[in-house]
Parts: sequence; structure tokens; C-alpha cells
Amino acid sequence: MRLHIVRPASSGRDQAAARDGQPLFVGLSLKARTAEDRALLELIEPIAQSQGLEVVRVRLMGGTQRRRLQIMAERPEDHDISVEQCARLSRGVSEVFDAADPIAGEYLLEVSSPGIDRPLTRPQDFDTWDGFEARLETDRMIEGRKRFRGHLAGIEGENIAIDLEGEDDTALIPFDWLVDAKLVMNDDLMKAGADRRAALMDQPGTDPMTEAED
Repeated sequence: MRLHIVRPASSGRDQAAARDGQPLFVGLSLKARTAEDRALLELIEPIAQSQGLEVVRVRLMGGTQRRRLQIMAERPEDHDISVEQCARLSRGVSEVFDAADPIAGEYLLEVSSPGIDRPLTRPQDFDTWDGFEARLETDRMIEGRKRFRGHLAGIEGENIAIDLEGEDDTALIPFDWLVDAKLVMNDDLMKAGADRRAALMDQPGTDPMTEAED
């Protein structure tokens, strides 16, 4: 038996998307939390895609003083990124931002991998990391709480499936209710990361840390 978390009635926007055949997954609050983040994401994503990368998350942090723009990106085939690829993406973003000037004042640009205990920002992430432990946070109360922890069980329709701690049934949480989702650092996750790096090193001509520039 599965535990279904009931969604509210669809909004007019959701109904229009369904009529147009568009997917109802949104998830922009996970990849880019604020309106300013989303505007920056629109500039950054084409640059990353042209370099064979996918943007995992964009965050502009700090107040009125020197701010920090954090970009997490990865290769879609193995969910990692080399130092050279980070540097290349940083240069590409800097060139576009120098012309577009989307951030007022000084800022520090930081490009990195998502890390081992990575954020989960896209529906496919929950399939990719199926079976691993994660923490989720929602934008509304669900059965008296907003924070959940358990092992991911993929996706079902528009919902994230997760086997919660202390629960016999699998919970289904609407993806567009999520405001934060992240893998939990543990032995299983660290072993998976080590195995992935070892597999990359075994590939002829591949060094994930010092991949040559094009």
C-alpha cells in the first residue's frame, strides 16, 4: 500500500499547461530560488549547454555589499565536472555578464560541481539517485510538518516518491511543493561517488580532474 499526499485543485496555469500538453513539473524554485536568480539562469543555461554541461543550481547570495554568484553545473553523462570545465564555464559566463551587466555592483563568481551530498533540483535527479537517502523540505505543512527524510524511490507522475523514516508506506510528495531537496552524506553515497570516479579513471584517455580544453 502507498501513502498518497493529496494535491490541491490544479490552478488555472496548471490546467492551461495540461491542455497545451506541457509538463507540469516546474522546479524553478529549486534551480533558481528568486526572480533575480531565474533571470541569471536564463543567461547562464545557454552558455553551459554550449559547453556540454547542465546547470544544477544558481544562487546569488549576499546583501548590498560584495555578493557571491554560485553556479553548480555537471556533465549530464556522469554528473561530475572537471576543474577545467569549471574554469571554461566561468570565463563564458563572465564574458556574457560583462556585456549584459545583470548584477549591480561587485560580485564574486563561483563555479563548482554539485558535490557528493548534492542538491536535487530537477525531476530526473530523483530517478538518478533512486535508493539513496535524502532530506526534503516543502513550502507548506503536510501532516503537521515540512521536513522529511528517507530513501528516494524515484518519481511517479508529478510526485517524488520517498520511503520515509518510521513509515511503512512510500510517500508521494508533489515536486512543485519542494523548496529544498538534498542527498544525505553517508557511507552508501560516499562509496557510490568513489565507484563513479574509479570508473571514469578506467576509461582510456580520461582524467576527470584535468580534462583538456577544446
